[in-house]
Amino acid sequence: MQVVILCGGKGTRLREETEFKPKPMVEIGGKPILWHIMKTYAHFGLTDFILCLGYRGDVIKQFFLNYEWLHSNFTIELGSQRRQLLDQHPETNWRVTLVDTGLESMTGARVKRIEPYIEGETFMLTYGDGVSNLNLDDLLNFHHAHGKIGTVTGVSPPSRYGELGIEGDQVLSFREKPQVQQAFISGGYFVFNRLVFEYLTPEGSCVLEREPLEQLTSQGQMKVYHHRGFWQCMDTLRDYEYLKELWQQGQAPWSVWDA
Repeated sequence: MQVVILCGGKGTRLREETEFKPKPMVEIGGKPILWHIMKTYAHFGLTDFILCLGYRGDVIKQFFLNYEWLHSNFTIELGSQRRQLLDQHPETNWRVTLVDTGLESMTGARVKRIEPYIEGETFMLTYGDGVSNLNLDDLLNFHHAHGKIGTVTGVSPPSRYGELGIEGDQVLSFREKPQVQQAFISGGYFVFNRLVFEYLTPEGSCVLEREPLEQLTSQGQMKVYHHRGFWQCMDTLRDYEYLKELWQQGQAPWSVWDA
């Protein structure tokens, strides 16, 4: 089972952090949020990744090209340049395929352009800016059980704003971050049969979330897996600070690999 991660966007709403690097490389606790996402998949035995690169893709390539030396102790003989790793990091079984899918390409085009690298009938797909404590085994079992082309994970995150219960001009209740129980949004973390490629084009303007998913939905080929646990994307500086705070306090629900 391969995992496709969309890593090509410019992250313009997080410009303070993304001027010189892509949003998936913005760090939480000293590691890119992309690493956190990959660690979650790896926890469930999913370690074959395809990264769809675009804006500042060179930064992501350099990160993985130098991963062994940056995350291990080693000995180097100056002059001869002989190197010897002295230990191993936990990510020794990761297979990472890095594909340039275009600087300005939209999400559907990026997915279509990695089609030649998909080896099986089913693959997983997510965005490079959202973390979750989603049980990926349960998600996969759900997808295989219904037999449709696609599954999207529906999440119901806390509201960004305080909720007031009022009567006239009298405040009856105040909830700082209420949970929106009825309204589900797409949290990414898709599972697709490779038939999804028939709905995509390599044209740079192809947006996965528009005509392709709308067409699949109208044909009854999309199911939703309801996740009521933690999920958080990193769209804004406020989101970034929130995720950093959770990590620093040792309260990061998505770090399932440490549980």
